[in-house]
Amino acid sequence: MRNQRIFRGWQFLLVVLLASVGPLWGKAVDAQQQSITLSLATEPPTLDSTLATDQIGSFLLSHLMEGLTQYGADGSLAPGIAERWEVRADGATFWLRSDARWSDGKLVTAQDFVYAWQRAVKPETASQYAFILFPIKNAEAVNRGDMPEGALGVEAAGAHRLEVRFEQPCPYFDKLTAFMTYYPVRRDVVEQWGRAYAADADKMMFNGPFVLSRWVHGAHLELIKNPRYWNADAISLQRISMPYITTDPGTHYNLFKDNRIALSPLDASTLQDAVGRGYETHLFEFGTLYFLEPNMRPGRPTQNLALRRAIQHVLKPSLLVHKVLGLPGIKPAYSLFPSTMRAGSGVFSEQFPPPQVHYSLTKARAYMAQAKRELGDIPPLTLLVGDSPRAVNEAEFYQYVLKQALGLETKLDQQTFKQRIAKMQQGDFDIAAAGWGPDFDDPITFGDLFASWNENNRGRFSDSRYDGWVRTAQQSLDPDVRLEAFDQMQHIINEQVVIIPTYENVGLYVQHPKLIGVRRSIFGGDPNYRYARVLK
Repeated sequence: MRNQRIFRGWQFLLVVLLASVGPLWGKAVDAQQQSITLSLATEPPTLDSTLATDQIGSFLLSHLMEGLTQYGADGSLAPGIAERWEVRADGATFWLRSDARWSDGKLVTAQDFVYAWQRAVKPETASQYAFILFPIKNAEAVNRGDMPEGALGVEAAGAHRLEVRFEQPCPYFDKLTAFMTYYPVRRDVVEQWGRAYAADADKMMFNGPFVLSRWVHGAHLELIKNPRYWNADAISLQRISMPYITTDPGTHYNLFKDNRIALSPLDASTLQDAVGRGYETHLFEFGTLYFLEPNMRPGRPTQNLALRRAIQHVLKPSLLVHKVLGLPGIKPAYSLFPSTMRAGSGVFSEQFPPPQVHYSLTKARAYMAQAKRELGDIPPLTLLVGDSPRAVNEAEFYQYVLKQALGLETKLDQQTFKQRIAKMQQGDFDIAAAGWGPDFDDPITFGDLFASWNENNRGRFSDSRYDGWVRTAQQSLDPDVRLEAFDQMQHIINEQVVIIPTYENVGLYVQHPKLIGVRRSIFGGDPNYRYARVLK
């Protein structure tokens, strides 16, 4: 009896020990099962590829879906559902794979692309990315409601050939087709679920390397390998589980330290600890621009140019980067086009340096006095920001500088990502802290952001000169003409204070040493685990 008690005591002690060290025994990665566990900063607002606009949605959709083209393991443009293609001055032809299937076994056909693109541009859908299809014949007219969706210049020439007609020449069209708005969509699935389409794991269909097997809203998402994916043999991971959703970098890092997740971003507070523990740290340049976007809708104080210029002349990006953010690799931003953006034969900013802003308290206060003469008393400005610790630190910096330098009162409106995007769409802000990452490998991905027709132009800037230069860059086949157009755009952005660039972000992160093949990507969803695997 006594020996049995001793045995039970050791059993109890072993259970306690296993419970305490369990996370150290492979929860982040599992080589035998080829599974990994990750965390998310936020839940995706939607997984409808026609409506998605955010980074989290892009990350998930890049694993669940596939367009005509994709980005391969080396980060270059590669065949996707299209085996080959031809881009001409007047249009393009894509030849689809005969073995591409949806997750229920049905063939992926050219008609699935026709339906998806028509759905994206018709005004009833209200896709904020409808503009990215405007190179297609009649797309803009359909989006305005001037033509029926059937007039869009795309047709299925059989099950496996897609014919596209252009409004104007578009030499970068093949790059566009890797973007999520160009993904195929099944008509029957959309019609089955209506407004609930893509709202849950069982209300959508997949044609990418993974399927969404679980979506507990606000708590847990899980992807499992899609056995019907045409290139399934190249996919090693069997499961990607995301049971943690938090905006707090410290929480992500603690989960990594406890071996519960395989990759974690770092901030200034966690970087020092990571280095001290001997973790290998990684740095990746996202190519993302962060900026303040004034609201130019009628009735908003920030519609006043003098007020915008006053703010522009006191917010110095280098001060924010070095005194507030304090992370290696982050760069002060001075232009609409990030310093990583390539164009023509080299980096755009090296060929066309950003216009200078001469930060001056004297000039700023002179503009402020002019604004008061034109506006009268200026009410406190609403500054719309995210709810992460870094977003709050940035916002408090802006609030302090504007009060001390200009006497401007600001009210911070801290919102979750989903709510912040909704408020920006509705125009419920005076100044929004925003960011934009490139959708494809061409400077027009930033340039057309502030065209008057772009729904992502949330400050509602409108300028016929700017629109004209965007059209030139979209339509010209001459690289020098396009470069000149981009330079004109960045000067108008600066002159009219359409945005106040603040910084170019980088990703500092730690990654489980047994997880290899993760591709950090400026384009096509990031991080990308398509070709990742866990070492045994």
